[in-house]
Amino acid sequence: MKRREFLIGTCLAPVVFSVPAAFAQEKKKLSVLTSLPKELSAAYKQGFEKLYPDVVVEVQQRGTQAAVTFLRETKANNTSDIMWASAPDAFEVLKKDNLLEKFSPKESGVPAKIGDYPINDPEGYYAGFALSGGAIMWNSRYLKAKKLPVPKTWDDLTKPELFDQTGIAMPSRSGSTHLTLETILQARGWNGGWALVKAMCGNMRQITERSFGVPDAVSSGQFGYGIVFDYQALAAHGSGFPVEFAYPPDTTIVPSNIGVVKNGPNKEMAQKFIEYMLSEEGQALLFNPKIGRLPVLPAAYKKAPEGVPNPFEIKWGPGGGFKFDVLKSETRYAVVDSMFDQTITFQLDALKAATKAIHDADAKLAKKSNATAADLLKQAREAIAASPFDENQAVSKEYIEAFAGASGKKGAPKGARQSELEQQWSTFARDHYAKALELAKKADQAIG
Repeated sequence: MKRREFLIGTCLAPVVFSVPAAFAQEKKKLSVLTSLPKELSAAYKQGFEKLYPDVVVEVQQRGTQAAVTFLRETKANNTSDIMWASAPDAFEVLKKDNLLEKFSPKESGVPAKIGDYPINDPEGYYAGFALSGGAIMWNSRYLKAKKLPVPKTWDDLTKPELFDQTGIAMPSRSGSTHLTLETILQARGWNGGWALVKAMCGNMRQITERSFGVPDAVSSGQFGYGIVFDYQALAAHGSGFPVEFAYPPDTTIVPSNIGVVKNGPNKEMAQKFIEYMLSEEGQALLFNPKIGRLPVLPAAYKKAPEGVPNPFEIKWGPGGGFKFDVLKSETRYAVVDSMFDQTITFQLDALKAATKAIHDADAKLAKKSNATAADLLKQAREAIAASPFDENQAVSKEYIEAFAGASGKKGAPKGARQSELEQQWSTFARDHYAKALELAKKADQAIG
């Protein structure tokens, strides 16, 4: 597949009348709940308030999972008009929970699909406003100084020379990272996907709590590579940082979404806000260098800045990327997030130790052939790759019910069964990483 990589080119004195406050017209309030960066929400707030001077847009910043939890908790007395985020599977969760209002935005020229993926919800509960895809971002100055390779695929991030050079955000704290994780699991299969994810994460310098932590660290040179979404790399490049990015072959491009919250206080203005976003004026704001998003309106790309890719000219779907199953992702959302945290986030030191030992033994084996050592290293990799449960269990009634109350809040109470399962997964990972470390050390000794 062709590599998709982008560089981010009178004279009379005025008479003033005093109007008592009681008679002043009170502005209408539009409450927006979003996980998107402040630079993006601020641009649309300013543009919409200019278009509708009698409206004030109030923006609440929350992580995707925390925003979903907030809407669930406040549904009896909802104060939010709009939900605005990147992850389409989060909107499927909200739709399933009956927390979104059906609406039909005016025809604006947005196509039905990007590749094989619908841009708007076919049932009309949310709309795509921008397109984005999982990507690998790197600091070109960092790579040149350390003589490190430019990555093309997810597998490139597992190379020994990239150990301690990469970062990723916690999927349970970042909807965009969750989407990338789920895409890998679907593209590679459950077992193959987790094996790849663990191999990549064994090389990680850091797992951050928020998605912006990764592009910030790559931009500043704290580490060289990051698993991000394209808009994060585009925004960093637009801010003058020496960064580039590439879409791996088995990635997908999906819409970032916006929806009207059910029983919101200002439904009419919520719909007008969405129509503004989908207008030519609204879509053009996405090209702001500090925003770096890709419009869903194809006509917008006629005025795209140099270096900005046109996703409608890239082959996505079968044979060119991957068709993402949003319903599968929605069903196992909380289970996948917890699996990552229990076996990777909270076990990172042990995973890195085992990974480093395997890298070191591999380096010796490359210079001195040894069948026993090769078999031991194969067993070590299998121990790391092993999953504490299979794909069918991930969507089973038992697991779905156990994680039904999972939220994005730190310290949120968990059900007894959820806690029990998480402890089992944590123990499984710890024991298997210890086994992998022991096997790698034996391989090293066998080589001599």
